[in-house]
Amino acid sequence: MLTLSASAALLVAAPLLSACGNDAHPGAAALVEGNRITMGQLQSRVGAVRDAQRGAPQGEQMIKQTGQLTRATLDGMIRERIVEKAARDSDVKVSRREVQQLRSQLEQQAGGHKQLENTLLRQQAVAPDEIDDRIRMQLRVEKIAKAADIDPRSPEGNQRLNAELAKASKAMKIDVNPRYGKWDTGRSTLAGAKTPWLRDLTGAAADRQQQGV
Repeated sequence: MLTLSASAALLVAAPLLSACGNDAHPGAAALVEGNRITMGQLQSRVGAVRDAQRGAPQGEQMIKQTGQLTRATLDGMIRERIVEKAARDSDVKVSRREVQQLRSQLEQQAGGHKQLENTLLRQQAVAPDEIDDRIRMQLRVEKIAKAADIDPRSPEGNQRLNAELAKASKAMKIDVNPRYGKWDTGRSTLAGAKTPWLRDLTGAAADRQQQGV
């Protein structure tokens, strides 16, 4: 059975952008602490996922199931920056060795590196080249929770974790281009999204849910 720590993976706006893009911030998908996430960066991340999906078994089905990929990808890119700030605030660090150790463990549980890549692509729309970054982000989330004496496995702990990361989010002056929606300050996510901060990296939980287990 997978433990949370072994399988966790995949968690204030100022009116700076207009619907057609503000001249002061051309090409911005979002502004986070005054730093742009450019349209090019966003589309590059989306394109990597689409390329991987096209080359995967059942790729056409994957593409149909990820019609909101651009919004979901932007949400994830913003969340990465929130977690990075929260980790700095909590004096949390994640080493390359820790990332590789967890990746090796996840690959073993999934049945190999290719199986892990396929599972993350299918369940969470993570391109192969982004896996290490996803692992690093969620290791940070786990350490942030531990530093605050939070057990994210309980409903109360999950609420506390959300509040901890929302606190970092509120201080970052996040502004999203309206074409992608509006940033929900309280939930630290694009309005309408329901992505948890901690998720099963191997996708086993999602597979069990699909199978009705």
